[in-house]
Amino acid sequence: MKKPLTIVSKATVAAMAAAVLPLLTACSDDDLKSDENGGEQPAELSEEYYSGGRLGTTFNTTASAYEDPTPAVEQAGMTASFKYGEMFFERVFNQSTKPFNGLGPLYVRSSCVACHPGYGHGKRMERYRANDWGNGYLLVLTDKNDTYLSSLTGMPQTKAVEPFKAPIDEEKIDVKWLSYTDEWGNRFPDGETYSLIYPEVTIPEDAFYVPLEVGGKPIDHSDLIVRLETTIGIYGTGLLDAIDDNDLKAQYAREEKAGARINPAIFKDGEWTSYYGNTTHPKRFTYALSRGPLQDAAGVNALWNITNVTRSNRRYNYMTEAYAKVASADPDVQARFYQFFPEYNKTGNVHDDIYNFLMAKDLPAEMTDEDFVDFMVWHRGLAVPAARDLDDPQVIMGKELFTQIGCATCHRPSWTTGDDIFTDPNGFFADGDKRLPRYPHQKIWPYSDMVQHRLEMVNDIRTGWCRTTPLWGRGLSAICSGHSDRLHDCRARNVVEAIMWHGSATSDARKSVENFRQLNKEQRDAVVRFINSI
Repeated sequence: MKKPLTIVSKATVAAMAAAVLPLLTACSDDDLKSDENGGEQPAELSEEYYSGGRLGTTFNTTASAYEDPTPAVEQAGMTASFKYGEMFFERVFNQSTKPFNGLGPLYVRSSCVACHPGYGHGKRMERYRANDWGNGYLLVLTDKNDTYLSSLTGMPQTKAVEPFKAPIDEEKIDVKWLSYTDEWGNRFPDGETYSLIYPEVTIPEDAFYVPLEVGGKPIDHSDLIVRLETTIGIYGTGLLDAIDDNDLKAQYAREEKAGARINPAIFKDGEWTSYYGNTTHPKRFTYALSRGPLQDAAGVNALWNITNVTRSNRRYNYMTEAYAKVASADPDVQARFYQFFPEYNKTGNVHDDIYNFLMAKDLPAEMTDEDFVDFMVWHRGLAVPAARDLDDPQVIMGKELFTQIGCATCHRPSWTTGDDIFTDPNGFFADGDKRLPRYPHQKIWPYSDMVQHRLEMVNDIRTGWCRTTPLWGRGLSAICSGHSDRLHDCRARNVVEAIMWHGSATSDARKSVENFRQLNKEQRDAVVRFINSI
């Protein structure tokens, strides 16, 4: 039995926000000065401390550092909307309690924060269970050609509300963590050792409620490939969205000209080979570069396809026809469907009513437009934690070495945002919509080139192409999220392991890893200290 949710009005949220905001700064009033944007910032710090620029940085270093609104949110008077939108990220959705109603009929998680502990990166898990707190894993199921199964949704669901049954029985999913020894024997030249592990996931054939199909055609279970892909930190995504498309293109062109491998499905011969949806905007979000701009990126989609909560621009279930066919013919589902969904007794033919409900395109909107706007104010309004200790001698040494050994080639330190006249492929938000915060002309420090590269790891990410993950704020992960796990499936438990997983013989980062290995212990520690400071 779920506990009843306490619904807080926007007015109450505004009052709470007014009381809490003064507590969010890590600095005393004596250390603050007014900047040109009207906010208060610590005095006499170099620009590199402002990881998210003047409009996007928080100086909070506590366990809530990933959760703060940007100065842009506060200056635009959007704090109440931000705090109200935040509730939709944090609350558990159910079937009937407004405004958190609409869960199901199938779902991946019942809340967003369950996948993003402390608003950060998902943590490494020993098993796949949707209800395990901090489990940011999504299943990636493909055939041997890396094509997604069409009988399952892109984010495969392992949960269902009554009377429906989950497409995959998660109790039967087996996750094994295996040890890996690299060509150097997991040992640096000075004798210091490290360990490497990676996941292997299997799902037996009897765990599937739906047939295994690709493009509507059946495949053998022996051809099924299962991988894990975890969630990433969501702070600062509004700032990444504000990077000008032309500047992003110039980065791709520079790397291509320099001889770097570039995913031809994204960019080739100086031009984009694909855009996002019906836009002329390049893809920039998720490991796979499957999303962008932010107004239709991962978080926007997840609010719908993780929980299956409908809204006015998505009045349909996150569903496959293969599932609808199986469920509508299931005697167990038929026997109880009208009990749980009496309003869908349209014809008296239970088979047809189930199928039509699951595949309907005109379902009632369960989330109001106003609530969705507030959610997007929150999503676009999350600040980036400021860098720390950049004047420390060890950090200064680490920064110099980080560049010298080649890490900064892909982990590009800084960008300057454009005009930030953002767009929305769905047309829900107008270009540059004044209801959302903006970040024009900010120098930001994400430490990412926003380009995909290949690390050629054992049991690699699907296709092998993976966008360079921004490093900003990751040094606070242990405080904010309760872990320090890194990479797309959390195989790296610390910075050193993450670096060494870049070192396969055919990795795009091979040379940098070779250079890292030649550093002495003091130098390696300095690089790690720097990465944890930005």
